[in-house]
Amino acid sequence: MLIFGAVIKSFTTRMFKSNSGEPYAGKLHVRFLEEFISNCLIIREGENLLMRMKEPYEAYLDDYNCLDVYMSKNFFGGKSRIFHMKDTKNRIIPLTIQSQSDLYNGFTHYALSLNGNLEIGQEYTVYDEYCKTCVAKYSHIVKTERFAKEFTYEKDDLGVTYTPEKTTFKVWAPTALSVNVGYVLNGKKIVESMVRQDKGVFSLTVNSDLNGVHYSYLVRVNGEYKGVTDPYTCFSGPNAQYSVVIDPKSLNLPKKIKLKPMDSECDAIIYEASVRDMTSQTGIGISHPKKFVGFTEENEITKTHNTGFSYLKSLGVTHVQLMPVFDFGSVDEVYPNIFYNWGYDPVQYRCLEGAYSLDPANAKLRIEEFAKLVHDCHKAGIRVNLDLVFNHVYVKENFALENMVPDYYFLMNREGEFSNGSFCGNDIDTQPYMARKYFIETCKKIIEMYDVDGFRFDLMGILDFNLMNEISEECKKVKPDFMIYGEGWNMPSFVAEEIRASQLNQAKMPHVGHFSDRFREVVRGSNDELSRKGFASGQADLIYQVKCCMAASCLDHVFDSPTKVVNYVECHDNHTLWDKNRVCCHGESRDLREKRQILANAMVLLAQGIPFIHCGQEFGRTKQNLGNTYNRSDNYNRVDYQRRDHHIEIVERTKELIQIRKTHPCFRLSTVEQIEQGVQFDTIYDQVLVYSCQKDKDHCVAFFNPTNIPYDYHLDQEARILFDNGNSNSLDTFDIHIAAFSVVVCQFGLTA
Repeated sequence: MLIFGAVIKSFTTRMFKSNSGEPYAGKLHVRFLEEFISNCLIIREGENLLMRMKEPYEAYLDDYNCLDVYMSKNFFGGKSRIFHMKDTKNRIIPLTIQSQSDLYNGFTHYALSLNGNLEIGQEYTVYDEYCKTCVAKYSHIVKTERFAKEFTYEKDDLGVTYTPEKTTFKVWAPTALSVNVGYVLNGKKIVESMVRQDKGVFSLTVNSDLNGVHYSYLVRVNGEYKGVTDPYTCFSGPNAQYSVVIDPKSLNLPKKIKLKPMDSECDAIIYEASVRDMTSQTGIGISHPKKFVGFTEENEITKTHNTGFSYLKSLGVTHVQLMPVFDFGSVDEVYPNIFYNWGYDPVQYRCLEGAYSLDPANAKLRIEEFAKLVHDCHKAGIRVNLDLVFNHVYVKENFALENMVPDYYFLMNREGEFSNGSFCGNDIDTQPYMARKYFIETCKKIIEMYDVDGFRFDLMGILDFNLMNEISEECKKVKPDFMIYGEGWNMPSFVAEEIRASQLNQAKMPHVGHFSDRFREVVRGSNDELSRKGFASGQADLIYQVKCCMAASCLDHVFDSPTKVVNYVECHDNHTLWDKNRVCCHGESRDLREKRQILANAMVLLAQGIPFIHCGQEFGRTKQNLGNTYNRSDNYNRVDYQRRDHHIEIVERTKELIQIRKTHPCFRLSTVEQIEQGVQFDTIYDQVLVYSCQKDKDHCVAFFNPTNIPYDYHLDQEARILFDNGNSNSLDTFDIHIAAFSVVVCQFGLTA
C-alpha cells in the first residue's frame, strides 16, 4: 500500500574508483493516497536540479535580504524594470534591483534586495513588470548563520514517539509552508495537518494506538507538494514506499553479548564481506541465501563443507566488515534477484535494506533479523563493522531530508551549483548543525539498536573532520574500542581542503583510521595500471617504500599512529589481487601466483597497523577480470567455495598468518614510539625484506622474498620457525633459507 507520491524514475552516475563506474538504474517509488495528492503534486520526469536556469524564469532566496532572479532572453528579452514579491497572505514585499548582468548562457541575472521582512516558511511569488510569476525558492539562505541561529533544534525527539495511548509525529522543515501526515487506521485513509512550532518543527499528536500503522508526510515547500517518508525512523515498507509506526517494546531483540575489549585498533583483523555474496552460491547448505538470516545460518552441510558462516568462523578474523546493509536504491526489495548491487546508493540512512530480509513488508522483521546476525557474530567472537555511505545519496530529488528542507543537506555554492566530489552530483553537506546532528544521532541509534562495533565510511574525504571526531567521540562513549575508519581520499568537493576528513588531515583526527592507498600501491602495484607490479608481484626495487609501509608509514611521518592505518591490497573496489596478478605477472604458473597471493597476504597481516582482507582474498578470488562488478550479478560477485577448495593452500597459509598476528603482540604495536623502538629492517641484496619486530620479550623476524632466487640469512641466535611456505627450514635454526617467492617467520626465545 502506498501513501504520498508519484512514479519517479531517475538516474545518477557514480564514476569514481571507489564504488561504481556506470549509471545506476532508477528505482521505482510509488506511494498511496494518490487521490489526495493527484491534484497538487507536480511530477517532473527525470528532473535535474543540479544547476539553475532550467526554466525561463526562476527566483532564489539566497539570503535574508537577497533574491536572485534568472530570466531567459527568450522571455521578454530577459528584461524587467521592476519586481515585487507576494506571500500567501497577500502581503507585498517590494524588491529593488541592485545589479543586472547578462550571462553567457542566454540568461539575465538580477540581484534584488528585499524592502521588507522575510518570514521563513511563507511561500513567496515573484512578479516582474509583465505580471509574469514564479515561486521564490528557498536556496542558499538555508546555509546562512542567521538561518542556523533561528532554526537550530537541539531536542532529540524528531520522528515518531509512540505509546499505546498516543503517537506524536515531529519533523524539522523550517522552509515548508505546510506538512501533513497521511496514515491508514482501521482501513481508513486519514490526512492530518501538522502544527508549526518553534525552530521550524512541525508536530502532530494522534490520540489512538497506531502500532503497525503505515504513514508518510506531504510537504509543501518551494511551491510544490512532495511525498516524503520519515527520515528519522528505522521502520520502512518495501522500496521506501512508506514508513511504519512500531512499538519499540514489541521488538524481539537478542540480549547483547559483551566481548573482551580490544587494547588497540591494531588488535583487529578486518574481513570485508557482503551479506548477499557470502551465501549466494547454490548447493552450500544455506536455506535462506542472500539474506540476513542466511549469513549466520549453520547446519551439518555448512559445517561439513565449511561454507557460509561456518567458513567465516574458521578463518580466525576478529571483525567482519559488512558492505552496505542500510536501504539502497538500486535493488527492488520485492524482487531482489532481478537486480544486483553493492548498495552504495543510500535512500534511507536509518532503515535496513529490505532485500536482505525474508519479508521486506515486515518492518519489524528486518530489524530483528539483523540484530540476530550481529548477535550470532558476537557469540562466535567476531565483531561487526558496518559500511556507511554518508557522502551522497541515490537520487537527491527523492531524498526525504531534501524534500523536507531543500538544499540544506547538500554541498552547494552561492550560485546554486552542487558539489560533485563523489561523482554523483549530490555530495552531502555535514557542516550545518542539523545535518551534523542527524548523522551523529544516526550512528548512535545504529549502535544502540544493533550493538555493532565499528563504522567504515565511504569516500570519507567528502565529509569534514569535525564530524568524524564527534562521531568517534560519541561511539567510544558506548564502546571504548569502537572502530572508526574510512576512505580518506582528498576528494575535489566544496569542502575546504583544510577541514576535509582526508589523509592530509589525519593528525586532526586522533581516533579515525584511513585506508592506506600507499600500502596498496607499493605492495600490490598500481590500481590504475594493471601491468605495473608491486613488491609482492616482483618489483623488488620498491623495497625502501615497503619498509615505510610495513612500519605503518609512521617512521616517515605520513601517519602519526599505527592505529590510524588500514593496510590492504584488495577490497570490493577494482580488480582482485588475483586478477591484477593475472595481468602484471602474465605467464606465471598457478602455483607461483598462489605464492604471490600468500606473500601479499602475509605483508598485510604482519605489517604494523590494521590488517584488512577482502572476502576471497584468502583463496585468490576472481571477478572474471573485471574491476568493477557493483551491478554485475551474483555470477561475478558470489563467494565461490569450489574455487576456495581449489586454492586451499592459500586459505590454510592465510589462517596460519592470522593466528601468528593474534598470538604475537610485536606485530600489533600501537604507538609510534613502540614502532621506533621495536621495528628494524634489513635486506638481502636489496631484494629480500628482513622485518624485525619486538615488544617486550616477544621478538619475531619475517622474511619476504618476491624474487625467483632463493637466499640465506644467518641469525645471531637460534630461532623457532613459525611460518615457512617454502618448506625450507627445520623447526629450530640459526640459518634461515628463504625459498623463491616465499615468506618465512621465526621467533626468538622459544628454543631450548
